[in-house]
Amino acid sequence: MTYSGPDRRKHERISKKFIVTYKVRDEMNNYDITQTKNVSLGGMLISTNRSFKSGTILSLETRLPFVPDKIILYAKVIESKEVVEGLIYDTRLCFQELDKQSKESLEKAVSFYLKPKD
Repeated sequence: MTYSGPDRRKHERISKKFIVTYKVRDEMNNYDITQTKNVSLGGMLISTNRSFKSGTILSLETRLPFVPDKIILYAKVIESKEVVEGLIYDTRLCFQELDKQSKESLEKAVSFYLKPKD
C-alpha cells in the first residue's frame, strides 16, 4: 500500500545509499553496519537487522561525498517496520544534536544530489 496523502516532510530526501555504522548510543561495542535508503537534513531511513523501540537514540558513523572525514550523527528512532520477518527492518530516524560541521556536510551531499543533471 502506498501513501497518497500530502507530503509533510520539512526537508527533501535523496534516495542514495551510503554506508552507515550504527549502535544504540549507550551500548558499548555493539556496532552493526548497513546502508541508507534515503537521507535528508532531518533524518534518514536505514535497513537494520533488529527492531528498535520508538525514541531509542542511535549513534551513527558515515562518510559522505565531498567530506574527507567520517561524521558522527545521533538520531532518534521514529519507527522500525519489519520488512522480512525477524531479519530486516526499515528504521526511520530523526537527527538529534546536529553540530555545525555535520549539518554542513549533510547539506552539501543532499544539495548535490538534488541538483538537476544536465
